[in-house]
Amino acid sequence: MTGFPTLGFEAAIRLAAFASVFALMAAWEIARPARAPRLSRRVRWRANLALVIVNTVAVRFILPSTAIAIAAVANAKGWGLLPRIGLPGWAAVGAAIVLLDLAIYFQHVLFHAVPALSRLHMVHHADPDFDLTTGLRFHPLEVLLSAAFRMAVVVALGAPVFAVLAFEVVLNVASMFNHSNVSLPARLEPVVRRVLVTPDMHRIHHSVVEGERNSNYGFCLSLWDRLLGTYTPAAHGALDIGLEGWRDPQVVASVGGVLGMPFRSPLLPAFQPPR
Repeated sequence: MTGFPTLGFEAAIRLAAFASVFALMAAWEIARPARAPRLSRRVRWRANLALVIVNTVAVRFILPSTAIAIAAVANAKGWGLLPRIGLPGWAAVGAAIVLLDLAIYFQHVLFHAVPALSRLHMVHHADPDFDLTTGLRFHPLEVLLSAAFRMAVVVALGAPVFAVLAFEVVLNVASMFNHSNVSLPARLEPVVRRVLVTPDMHRIHHSVVEGERNSNYGFCLSLWDRLLGTYTPAAHGALDIGLEGWRDPQVVASVGGVLGMPFRSPLLPAFQPPR
């Protein structure tokens, strides 16, 4: 697929994937939650979903283009690594999706290791509970920086348009899935985790314990944490979620509190480069 999907087509695909997966995971969480919540769903979801609206508007009106449009331009001009390698179509699509996932892994590490970026990323980690809306809870400035970073990677790779569209959908779906308050069946969990990041694998990344939080950075493929030494086995039992010092619901579960969080002190010592 080399043609450029219209903005309406792209939005329709992403919205359909978002709505269907959100409904599925929400139903699963309600039917069989993995953990008892600290705050009510109504309180947390109001703030977390409001951020989705703010972030969507910010990206559409502040960034001059989308990753899909950037990919179309790069493809037309022959920019990037993959066109020079000359992989056949579907191989190029597969390679682009895998490499984009690796790029997101490194981006995630940077948002923990760089103090200025960690101030933004702490909004995500300060959620006092862990469910599918946690996977949507990001500060607008982090979302804008992440979108700009993905555009740069798309150009550097010369990623096919279809690969970029597929990856944008996969990234959103994977974030909701691996942040969900569910657990896979005991026999299935280790099998799936060999390939994909599962909720049990990613949940430990939201621990208040620094050593646990500085691990399991992957969003989709579990391969990167294993290869790069940041994998920690899935945690079970009494795992404390959130950030010490950020427990006030008026701050961590309100739109105004969340938006202002990066500009308040202190910068928590919990955000340190991975060892």
